[in-house]
Amino acid sequence: MNKTILSILVATSVILSAQTQASVYADFPITVKGYAGDKTHSESFAGQMARHTLHNSVKQLVSTGATFDQTSAYFSGKGEGRAIINPVSKSGFTVLQIKVDELSAGKNLAGKAYKGLITGMPGNLTGAELLQLMLEKAAETDNGFDPLTGYDYTQLISKFTMGAVFYNQAVDSYLDEKLAADTKPNNKAYKEGAAYTGKEHVWDEAFGYFGAPAHTLDLTANDVYLIAKQKPEGFAKADYNGNGNVSLVNEMAYAHAYYAAGFDKGGKTAYLHTIVQAFVDGRNLITAANGEALTDSERSELVAYAQVIKTQWQRLIAEAVFKYAGSVYGDLERLEIIIESNGDAVKAYRSYVKHWGELKGFALALEAGGVNLGDTGVKLNRLLGYSPVLLGNTQVVALVDGDFVQSPSISLSEYRVHMIKIQKLMLDAFGVEARSKDVTANLTELVGSLGDALAAEND
Repeated sequence: MNKTILSILVATSVILSAQTQASVYADFPITVKGYAGDKTHSESFAGQMARHTLHNSVKQLVSTGATFDQTSAYFSGKGEGRAIINPVSKSGFTVLQIKVDELSAGKNLAGKAYKGLITGMPGNLTGAELLQLMLEKAAETDNGFDPLTGYDYTQLISKFTMGAVFYNQAVDSYLDEKLAADTKPNNKAYKEGAAYTGKEHVWDEAFGYFGAPAHTLDLTANDVYLIAKQKPEGFAKADYNGNGNVSLVNEMAYAHAYYAAGFDKGGKTAYLHTIVQAFVDGRNLITAANGEALTDSERSELVAYAQVIKTQWQRLIAEAVFKYAGSVYGDLERLEIIIESNGDAVKAYRSYVKHWGELKGFALALEAGGVNLGDTGVKLNRLLGYSPVLLGNTQVVALVDGDFVQSPSISLSEYRVHMIKIQKLMLDAFGVEARSKDVTANLTELVGSLGDALAAEND
C-alpha cells in the first residue's frame, strides 16, 4: 500500500477513535511512534489518583488522633505496602484497590506541594513547610482539634493540601509551562518506553489532579456527588465497566471534582462538566495529532482549553471560600446568642472553628494557583486573619519559635462583618455564581447595629 495513503488511513483512524471517546476520558489510542510495549491505550493518571487516596487517608488519620509518624507515612513517605485508609469498601459500595501501590508505587504528597511562600499564615513558610507544621501541630492535639487557637487541623490540612498539591500542580505546572512547545513535546514519548507522548501525559496528569471519574460527562453532578460520598445509590453510577467494584483510578470522585459536583447539583453552575469537557476536548486534540509535534494552531487551541480549566477551577475554589464565609457568619450569630444567654457554647464553638478551618484552607489554596492575587489576596488575608476570633476576642498574630502567638482582636460581631466582606470580595474578584450561604444582604443592617465607627472602618 502507498505510504501516503497508509498514513492518511492511520490518522483518520486515530481521529475517529478520539471522536468515539468524546464523552469518556479513557481508551485513547497509542500514538507514540515505534512503541513496542504491551499497553493498548495511552492515558495514564494513576499517580495522581494515588495522591488523592493519600490525601483522603491523611485527613482521616488526623481526625482520629494519629501520631505524626503515622500521618507522615502518607504525607511525606513513599514506603511500600501502605493500606488505603480512605476510601475503602463499605456496605453497598465496593472499591477495587486496598493498597496505595495498587494505584501507583512510590508516591507522596510532600514532594508535590507548593514551594512558594504562603502569606495567609504566619511564619513566612512555603506551602510544603506549612503543611508539615500543621501535621506536627495536629499530632499534639485531641483528634486534630486545638481549642486554644481555634485550629481544626483536619479541615485546614485537607483543604490546603487540595490547593497546594492538586490545584497547584495542575494549573501552575501541567497546564502552564509544560504546555510550551519545547517542553514535553508531542512527537516524543514522555519517557523512554512510555506508551504516551509528552503532551498526552502532561494533559492526563492535570486531569487526574482534578479528581473526576473518567466517565463524568455521562453522569449528572448529583451522580458524582453520590460517588464521592460512597452512597449505595451512587455505586451503579460509579461502576462504569460493570465489574462489580469501583476502581479508585478512573471511577471514583475526589477533591475539587467533588466540590464542583456539590455546587453544580444546585442548578446554578456547571463547573464539573465545563472543566471535564475542556479536559476531554484537549485530550482529543492531542490524540488527533497522531504523535506529531503540535502545530502553533493546535497548541493555541490547547492553551485555550487549559485557560477554561484554570479559570473555572479558581472560581470553584472561590465558591468554597464564599460558602464557608457564610457558614462562619451563621455560626458566629448562633454563638453570640448562646453567650448572651449564658448557655453552653461548646458545640457551637466547635462548629464555628470547623467551618473556619474549611474557609481558611480554601482561602490559602487560592495562593497556590500561580496567579498573583494582588489587592484581593491582601484584603482576604486581613479580613480572615491567621485564626478565627476566639471567645476572649483574641486572634493568632504570629508564629514565634514554632508556637502560635495571640493578641487582642475585634469582637465576634465585628468578625461577622468580615465574613460578609469576604463574600463580597469573592463576588467582585472571581464572579462566583452558586453563592451558597449568601449573607451579603445582611451587611447594611449588621454594620448599622454596630455603629458608625465600624461602618467607616469597613467601608
